[in-house]
Parts: sequence; structure tokens; C-alpha cells
Amino acid sequence: MSDDASDRPVYPGGIDAVLTQMEGRRDPFTYAEGEGLPPLDLRFAPLRDRIVGDPDADAAEAPPFRSSYHRKRHALRRELTGQSELVFLNALLISHLRKRSWPTHAPALFRRLWAEEGAHLIERLDPRWLVSSVSTFGDHGATAAQRSLGLALFTLMGTMKLYEFERLHSGHGPDTAFPLDRRVDAALPLRMDPYSLTSGGLDVNLIGRLWREAEGDAVLGPPARHLLTLLIHEPASLFRRLQVMRQRKARAAARPRPLPAPRDPPRWGLVATVDAAAADIARFVAHHLELGATALHLYLDTPNAEAEALLRERPEVHVTRCDAAYWSATGRARPDAHQLRQIRNATAVLQGTAPDLDWLAHIDVDEFLLPEGDIAQALRGLPRDATFARMAPVELLAPAPGEVPRHFKRTHRAAGRPPAVVEEIYPTFGLHLDGGFVSHVSGKVFARPGQEGVRFGIHTLRRGGAHLTTEHAVPGVALAHLHAASWEHFRDRFAFRRARGSYRVREDDGDRMSVGQILGFLHDTEGEEGLRAFFDEVCRDGPDLRARLSAHDMLVTRPLDLDGAVRRVFGQVPA
Repeated sequence: MSDDASDRPVYPGGIDAVLTQMEGRRDPFTYAEGEGLPPLDLRFAPLRDRIVGDPDADAAEAPPFRSSYHRKRHALRRELTGQSELVFLNALLISHLRKRSWPTHAPALFRRLWAEEGAHLIERLDPRWLVSSVSTFGDHGATAAQRSLGLALFTLMGTMKLYEFERLHSGHGPDTAFPLDRRVDAALPLRMDPYSLTSGGLDVNLIGRLWREAEGDAVLGPPARHLLTLLIHEPASLFRRLQVMRQRKARAAARPRPLPAPRDPPRWGLVATVDAAAADIARFVAHHLELGATALHLYLDTPNAEAEALLRERPEVHVTRCDAAYWSATGRARPDAHQLRQIRNATAVLQGTAPDLDWLAHIDVDEFLLPEGDIAQALRGLPRDATFARMAPVELLAPAPGEVPRHFKRTHRAAGRPPAVVEEIYPTFGLHLDGGFVSHVSGKVFARPGQEGVRFGIHTLRRGGAHLTTEHAVPGVALAHLHAASWEHFRDRFAFRRARGSYRVREDDGDRMSVGQILGFLHDTEGEEGLRAFFDEVCRDGPDLRARLSAHDMLVTRPLDLDGAVRRVFGQVPA
């Protein structure tokens, strides 16, 4: 075993030590003669108005303690002095039911107490004891639904308690939302996807699903809903702070940022973070230089001496090697997720190193601008006040080996067709395809450098963490995505894309099986043969697929002779 921190458990001794510590606090109560819980048929009515008195003033309750039961009873009565005896009985039962064993009638007495006196308890319990009460149903509910809801509420409230306690050490009070501009670009634990303030639904899904579950139970439902109501009205909680941050982002996104008019003709360039073979980098560079790019900012995610040597003689190409020295100079740690590295590098160009450009696009090394005419003229046609504009994607149909790519598909939305045509075109897998695409359908954007507080995202711009929207499209310019340039290309990148890329299963995939889910299912059940069947129907160029696409105006044909561009710009294609 290595000495990496990931090999060492957070708790020394691992799960065995965790269980030992947990069990150490669950020793059953001991009782002196005559002590014990009241019987199952206890009459609750007389206890509603009977008030718990000071235990130290009662000779029967005061120390010295005769047993652990006596000690716990005394502590609870001191805490609940002035409350009703039913509130005390609830606490006493919870204390017993947290132990490893308890009097046999204790669970039934607890459930009967809540079934008959739930309204009384809800009115008088403070939130801490309300949490303890609903959590106890997780172990001792009468039905599977009660146990499931109780356990879910215990997990939610316990996690919140840990998080809110740790946050106190941040220097911010629980009623103070974090500023939007200090987020660290770091991966979440267990490779979880980051939460989106603008479109994320995890918070409302947590609360809403628990509320729905509570609606169906007459006993646990009322205290559970009361607890959730307290939570969504709490002024100093994670949920309130998220709402404050969400509102700030919306306000920031609405602020206009006027810029001077672009030059005529506009100067445009690209930024990309690349981890590819020298030949692929050469294809990317040569194609866009021939289209008239003023500057190409390439960040090499891994060392590539061959690519650096090839590009050194091109003054339009600015190469940055993203080694340890580079990330150290930024003053921030290297993000684990490649998407965050892309965003960081692209934003650095947008904010600081592209003053000679009127327009800058952030794209990937397998994406190529596919214009109908001159790109500078297309950008000139945008409104003067446009701060960014979108390029719609077209996805390559993988040609036969040795053939020049020339056929692409666009989404049904881009063609103005109804969603049903996707299943007509792809009869087996169309149900799982967004717009008929395997990759993204959002496209990428050209942005005006120099906008205050604006950062690149993967598919759009962000201000204050909010994703910005635009009504503008770059006229006559599509973004050709070579997502599956060949069967081998598709097959060899599947594992990475499934683990860390576009085939990851996300929490916002919804009820429909996503591309990532269907590909994972095919791989796990049918292996390479299943992936090949998907590729052949959805990605491989062929006359039948082209005919079906053409029938719905979803076929785009334009030769993309990348190797020819490399030979014209660099003389030869790198091996």
C-alpha cells in the first residue's frame, strides 16, 4: 500500500474503529430497585398539564444516583424543567431507544405517544428535540416508510450539524453568505459534480422529496413537515445562504458592461487547453490560421516537446506549458478536474492577455470553426453592444479511414424540427439522445475581452458565478465537433469520458436515461460489441443515415481537410 493520503482512513483504525466508538456509547441503562419506564398502557392525558419540576428540589429525583437510569432521568428533568411531563417522557424514551437494548415495550410506547399526543409534542418541543424525535423513527418506526423517512431526516440534520459547526471556523457567522468571487477551483470529494447556484436543484430536491414522503404518514408526517418548515424559515442556515448567493448572482448577471466598438475588421482568436498528439494540435492550429485567426493561445496540459517545436516559428501562436512552475506562479493549486483547468486558463486570456483581440473563443482541440464565409465579417455583423455570441454545434459523422471529414449533423432544434424526428433517425438509441447528439448541444461562444468580472465557462460566460445568456449567434459560423472521429477514437476515449468527461452520470440528468447512462449500460452488459452497435447507428457516416438527416434538414456537408491545412501551413503532418 502506498503512503498516499487517500490510502489512510480519516479515522485511525478505519470502519472497525468507527463502529467501536459508536457502540461504546450505547451501553444499556442500569436500574435500581423499583426504577423503570412506565407501562405501555400509561394514560397520557394527566401528563399533558403536569409540569416538570426542579429535580434537585425533589428527594426522589435528587442525587446521590442509584443507577445510570437515575442519572439520565435527573439530567433530562433538569434540562426540561418547566416543560410538560409528556415532553419529558418523549426524551426519556428516546434516550432508551438509542441504546443497544431497551425494555421490550419502549418502541411501542414511543410510537403510541406520538400517535396520540403528536400535536402536543410538536407545539412544545424545541427544534433539537424535534430532530431527535423524528430521527428515532429511523430505527423504531412502525413501517418501512417511517423508518426510511426517519433515517433520511437523521442523515440530513446530522450532516448539516457537522457542516455548520465546521463553518464557524471560517470566520463567517451562520447568517453570512460567502462572497461569490472567492470560490476555489478545486474538485469536490468523491468526484462529485459542483453544485450550480443558477440551475442546481439538489437543495429543493432534498427538501421536496422529504416533504412528499412525509405527506403519506399520519404519525411521523406532521412532526417531519413541521421540522422542514422550520428549516426553510431558518435565517441562518445553508439553504438561506444559498438563496442569498443565488440572488447576488442574478443581480450581477443583469449588470451591463459597455465596451468600445470592435475594430474594422475585427481581430479574433482562440484559447484552448490541450492534451493531444502533436499531429492533432497541428490540425487545430493550421485550420484556424487559414481561417484568419489573429492569435491562438494554447495551454499544454501535459508536456509536448514536438508540438512546441512545431509551433515555435508561428508568431500568431502563444504556447504555455502548464507544468508545476506554471501553476505555482498562478498562486493557486492545479485543479484536479480538467474542466476547471480549461476555465482557469481561458479566463486568464480573456481578462489579461488578449488586449489585441476584439473577439476570443474558448474551444477544445477536437472542435473546429466551420464558417460559410469570412469569420471576421461574420463577427462584424453582430450588434455593436453584443458582448458575446454563440456558435451552434454540428457533430461529425465519422468517415471511413483515409477519407476527409465532410458530413455533419445538427440538432432537431437548430433545424426547426420536432423532437420526434430524433427517434425516426436513430430508431434504437434516439430516445436517449439530446437533439441526436452524443456530445454537447450547447455549442461555444465568442466573447469580447475586457469585460469586468466576466469569466469563461465551458459553454458560456459567467459573472459572479452566474451563467450569462445571449440572444446573439455568430452568423454563418458553426462549431464542428469531432467527438467520435472514428470507431477507435470513440472506443479508446470511452473510459475517460465515463469517469471524468461528458459521459459522467449527473444528478440533473432527470428521468430520461442519458447518453452516459446508456453507454455505461451497453459497456457493462455487452462490452465492446454494445458500444460498437451504438457507434454504428449514431456516429458512423453512411448513405442511409445521411438520407434520414437530410430529410429533416439536419445534414451539413462541408469538407474539413485538416491534413491538407497542416501541409500548407507546416509543410508536413507530424507522425
